Amino acid sequence: MIEAESVSFRHAVEILREGTIPTGSPSGKLVKKADVPKLASPVDFNADDQALFHQVIDYYHRTLKENVEGMGYLDWRGLKNSEMIDHFKIGYSNRTLGLRLPEKSRQAGAAIRERLQKLGIYRDTGREHFNGSIVFPIFDEYGQITGMYGRKTCRTRDPMIQYHTYLPGPHRGIFNLQGIQSMKEVILCEAIIDALTFWCAGFRNVTASYGVNGFTPDHLAAFRKYGIERVYIAYDRDEAGNKASEALAEKLIGEGFECFRILFPKDMDANEFAQKVTPPEKSLDVVIRNAVWMGKGKSRADPPQELAAKMENTGGDPNGRTRPSAPAPSSVGNAVEEPPASEPAPDPIPSTTPIPKAVLPLAV
Repeated sequence: MIEAESVSFRHAVEILREGTIPTGSPSGKLVKKADVPKLASPVDFNADDQALFHQVIDYYHRTLKENVEGMGYLDWRGLKNSEMIDHFKIGYSNRTLGLRLPEKSRQAGAAIRERLQKLGIYRDTGREHFNGSIVFPIFDEYGQITGMYGRKTCRTRDPMIQYHTYLPGPHRGIFNLQGIQSMKEVILCEAIIDALTFWCAGFRNVTASYGVNGFTPDHLAAFRKYGIERVYIAYDRDEAGNKASEALAEKLIGEGFECFRILFPKDMDANEFAQKVTPPEKSLDVVIRNAVWMGKGKSRADPPQELAAKMENTGGDPNGRTRPSAPAPSSVGNAVEEPPASEPAPDPIPSTTPIPKAVLPLAV
């Protein structure tokens, strides 16, 4: 087909996958590329910008569900969760969007590519901006798309690869806004994948910064608007994450918020930690209970142990189970005790200490 129909290998695969096999030239000669029957376009060329964003996200979402590489990456990160994928409209960009558009040499093809470039979906090189990435859209309270984050599916560390990609321009919006609207507490992660790790474990009141220094005015405005009182900072437990946590806590405390630091073992983030412990739900519950107060004097907030027991699951358990109500901390056998106020708080889970199993209730 590649030679007979004058198409690329990727284009031929898409045509065969959809069953739209062209017949070619009766004489056996090569046909012009423009004469090959087009794959169905996922976008309406006359749609407004928001509709176009949504149509691209819908296409990426469908692509992910059919793509072995994309789903394999989520599985590798412990996030192959169908409810999560559908709830957040997570997708995958694999450079097939352009195969479904008219050729750029045609007026319609040039026009739609120009629009997609202005939206940040395409680069000025003509390539898809998020190619090779899992794509996470960011929605506002009205369901409008305010941003997109892409994470390359590469599993190796290479300084030449740009693993994290956002839409061009300043960061707008806040991830999982719906999840923090009815809570007084919020878990703030450094990255969306870390936030989704908490979400899949049942802690739905979670959001993420745009990287270690990516707490924006939009985050602050949302915390104020929805009456957030306590922020549980769950940044990476490395030098950059520790430094950024301290600076952010100082800022948020100055704005009137209570701040606690969720501490993972050294050099770990939430996702790495959750994948090394069993079960992750209970182990994340442990680090929440051991979160360290970052202000001066005595916290006005509930102790972290009580917070972990009271956190609500606003979206239901991702595994379809009903979570039991958690007993008060005093009735939990072998629960981790809060350190005395006069002593520094120890690491919640030293790397040499096994995670307690079946001693702490799941968050509700």
